[in-house]
Amino acid sequence: MLLSKMAAEGGGKEMNEIKTQFTTREGLYKLLSHSEYSRPNRVPFNSQGSNPVRVSFVNVNDQSGNGDRLCFNVGRELYFYIYKGVRKAADLSKPIDKRIYKGTQPTCHDFNHLTATAESVSLLVGFSAGQVQLIDPIKKETSKLFNEERLIDKSRVTCVKWVPGSESLFLVAHSSGNMYLYNVEHTCGTTVPHYQLLKQGESFAVHTCKSKSTRNPLLKWTVGEGALNEFAFSPDGKFLACVSQDGFLRVFNFDSVELHGTMKSYFGGLLCVCWSPDGKYIVTGGEDDLVTVWSFVDCRVIARGHGHKSWVSVVAFDPYTTSVEESDPMEFSGSDEDFQDLHFGRDRANSTQSRLSKRNSTDSRPVSVTYRFGSVGQDTQLCLWDLTEDILFPHQPLSRARTHTNVMNATSPPAGSGGTNPGSNGNSITTPGNSVPPPLPRSNSLPHSAVSNAGSKSSVMDGAIASGVSKFATLSLHDRKERHHEKDHKRNHSMGHISSKSSDKLNLVTKTKTDPAKTLGTPLCPRMEDVPLLEPLICKKIAHERLTVLIFLEDCIVTACQEGFICTWARPGKVGLLSSQNQANSPSGTVV
Repeated sequence: MLLSKMAAEGGGKEMNEIKTQFTTREGLYKLLSHSEYSRPNRVPFNSQGSNPVRVSFVNVNDQSGNGDRLCFNVGRELYFYIYKGVRKAADLSKPIDKRIYKGTQPTCHDFNHLTATAESVSLLVGFSAGQVQLIDPIKKETSKLFNEERLIDKSRVTCVKWVPGSESLFLVAHSSGNMYLYNVEHTCGTTVPHYQLLKQGESFAVHTCKSKSTRNPLLKWTVGEGALNEFAFSPDGKFLACVSQDGFLRVFNFDSVELHGTMKSYFGGLLCVCWSPDGKYIVTGGEDDLVTVWSFVDCRVIARGHGHKSWVSVVAFDPYTTSVEESDPMEFSGSDEDFQDLHFGRDRANSTQSRLSKRNSTDSRPVSVTYRFGSVGQDTQLCLWDLTEDILFPHQPLSRARTHTNVMNATSPPAGSGGTNPGSNGNSITTPGNSVPPPLPRSNSLPHSAVSNAGSKSSVMDGAIASGVSKFATLSLHDRKERHHEKDHKRNHSMGHISSKSSDKLNLVTKTKTDPAKTLGTPLCPRMEDVPLLEPLICKKIAHERLTVLIFLEDCIVTACQEGFICTWARPGKVGLLSSQNQANSPSGTVV
């Protein structure tokens, strides 16, 4: 509270000055001038009319210890570099690979983390004209081009991601509002695909591709109205969160193709989405200048955050900054494996993992957990937010004097709702009666949750697709780095805009979804006064042009703006330790 108060007081004097450092409760974050990546000439890119700059990371487990690789697009160009992070200066004269495209621009990209090696990586690149390219920037190979003739979809690719746990399946979203599931082993055919309805529901329909031999796309999803701006898989790969230009967040069970829950923006389109590391919360950002926190278990908005002065382009959780506090010294028994997928990035990680793993609603002396997430926007500002448990569990008696209030159980619903202990072998969460039908499969990164759906795959898919789609492993958080894919927007276009769709929509939408007045004040879109309003921990102007990238790594935070500069912010304590080891061949480090 003190920090946010200081940030608010100091914000007025130098609003137009670009910050090169900021302080949070963990300490000082510093911009490393020598770790800035861009085009080799370092000239700011004229961004007018260009697609957003995007950044993707992959670790190739290089023996030298320099295993991180970085890919980014600027205008018609695509670059692939060794990323040296806080350790060494960036060498922009030697990109591993550089490509310049004619007639189309790269819009988004994603590495396959499962197959990456020091000799070969699989990189998917989406384009403004609708194609998707599979390339290997290490071997300098272009292996395949999907939707080459634009027979599947002619609109811009807004988001492309490998399906978690799969070496061959990937999902592509377009500004047409459609998503397509591809297999790299299959061709796209030489004719326009014919579709057969597989499943339909409120505001969505899923079709399979009718053909004598298996061809791409395996599935076509039609979701909402207007562009589908971004999607994100849950940490365990079982659920898919989509945000659209119609202002709706829709969360699907990816295997069974069923709608789990929805949420509506305060106004305008939703542009970005991310999951908490444990899969319990989803954060969205959009044209209402807000960040919105949605509970996966309760299927409801639990908080909004207001700090940006324009559209929010990227939201991301920081898995390395999780605060755990005990209200009273007490031993909690439990195994560290129960929480092995959450990386706290702190010295107390092992002990906090054990405490977290065995907490349940009967603990008399609970501990407190704080989620950290960040957002960047077209206002050139970076905001960091703390999601504390007085927000997550508002029904408990609170001590307002404490920043981190006590909580009964961060891994189950509020008292009385019958949540299952994560350490036990129960695999469902019973939710409060007024939210969603129980029981629900768990969507978090606990090892136990991987078995919850193993024996109950839905029969709606044919065998080939089901076997491919449902091979999900519990993923580490590193597979979620390349989250963010942006879009073109028109202010007057966001509410109630219905794009010209084919008959595939089957008249599923248009009745209750297009009138914002009918959703405001309902659980879909609570009024501002009905949910807690978060204030940012910090809110700093860090660029001249709109920000398009925010990625949390273990040693640093990576941001990028539309001028084509990718910036590295060293976490507290990381810059002095590592730069001193490389003082001989590294510049001093910060610009203050």
